[in-house]
Amino acid sequence: MTAIRLAAAGLVLLSAPALGQQQVPAWAQGRPDHMAQSTLAPHPPRMTVTAPGDVPMNRLRVPQGFRVALWAHGMPGARMMALGDQGTVFVGTRVIGRVYAVTDQGGQRSHRILAEGLTQPNGIAFKDGALTVMAINQVLRWDGIEGRLANPGTPTDLTAAFDLPPDQHHGWKFTAFGPDGRLYTNIGVPCNICTFDRDRFALIVSFRPDGSDRRIEARGIRNSVGFDWHPVTRELWATNNGRDWAGNDEPHDTLHRIRRSGEDHGFPWCVGTWADPAVERRQCSEFEQPAASLGPHTAPLGMRFYTGTMFPEAYRGAMFIARRGSWNREAKIGYDVVVAKLDAQGNVTSVEPFLTGLLDDQAQQFHGRPVDVLQLRDGSLLVSDEQNGAIYRITYGG
Repeated sequence: MTAIRLAAAGLVLLSAPALGQQQVPAWAQGRPDHMAQSTLAPHPPRMTVTAPGDVPMNRLRVPQGFRVALWAHGMPGARMMALGDQGTVFVGTRVIGRVYAVTDQGGQRSHRILAEGLTQPNGIAFKDGALTVMAINQVLRWDGIEGRLANPGTPTDLTAAFDLPPDQHHGWKFTAFGPDGRLYTNIGVPCNICTFDRDRFALIVSFRPDGSDRRIEARGIRNSVGFDWHPVTRELWATNNGRDWAGNDEPHDTLHRIRRSGEDHGFPWCVGTWADPAVERRQCSEFEQPAASLGPHTAPLGMRFYTGTMFPEAYRGAMFIARRGSWNREAKIGYDVVVAKLDAQGNVTSVEPFLTGLLDDQAQQFHGRPVDVLQLRDGSLLVSDEQNGAIYRITYGG
């Protein structure tokens, strides 16, 4: 357990009293006594190749005028994406420990494994010809990568400079370069609900590209695995995953608008106006409030502002958000992509379905798990599906 530094703040850990000294998996931490026999458990991702004919394209639904096609496949565990200068799409993973590179030759995509054997290399970012990969506490950079995809060579190891925590529970990263040229990443909480060092966990932080000058951009965000910057205001927006074992409908996963570096968004005490009963009460009004709810246990991950011109005007400046889908909820929810639309003041006015069909509500079965979204230079939108090891491309018109 991470050293406790919140005693002065009065935080009290009340999680999982019924578990006693039992050895339980990390995802069961905080499970209350009355749920000891619950069958709820995370859904393991498929780590084998899904044949193109088995990717559930016939289930996918998008609004009228849009089309969705299978853009790339055969990449078990495909999650976060980054776009190279020459059009290469780099893809991070978690469980399988790989980084892929997808290239397009005249409308036909092929992929190769750039790296493997890493510990949850979920975070990837591209800038100035270099690919930066963040695993749990390892940071590697391949310079000039698009010119040597067939033989990437030995990367520059920046691990010591970034000094990231080694904790694997919620330790996987989302990584991106901001408009200020700094490299941003999340640091999730190393538990479900517990005491922890609030200067070390439940953060979004930024660094200079070499790992120096660490700066806390937001604290009290439990586990953000997706963020982006507003194309006009340059404000940082981030998704957040709430804790488990608090009930089917609490807490909600959330979308956060970060206006100033160092803002406190409330975890572990609050998620919006919901005060967690497992910790000592605080007034939730003292923390920054979420910009929008994204539903209970929906697992919102990758998100991007749409800045292209292919989609209709109503989508320009909106956020596309991949919701991987629930496990800690009796009735499944999520497994889709939603679009959050803003008014002129930057307030969220609606969160609407966009890519649906992967969840069969009646049978309570899911057929895919969207994890990230990425806009291509032509204005089309890619969606990665971890469960099927596939990437879909959404276009409009034509």
